[in-house]
Amino acid sequence: MDAALPPSRAATDNTLRAVLVDTLALDEAQVADFEADTGLFGHLPELDSMAVATLLTEIEDRFDFTIDDDEIDGEMLETYGALLAFIEMKLVTD
Repeated sequence: MDAALPPSRAATDNTLRAVLVDTLALDEAQVADFEADTGLFGHLPELDSMAVATLLTEIEDRFDFTIDDDEIDGEMLETYGALLAFIEMKLVTD
């Protein structure tokens, strides 16, 4: 039985943007303008320490993988590109 292929980069990117809009109540146009170096944690007032747990839970639900506590660090949440890269890594290794 073949393992399912991970979603395309565009699909992963679109899903992550939707998660940010839904969980942080960000404006869709604002999130659409996010680039790889757009700052997240420490840059977006909506992404405070309390919102991190909600965001990570929603990412787990939408992408159907589990994020272990030891995988969570500041670098992963520092920029949009870092978070996208983390999700892409999880999709191919889980």
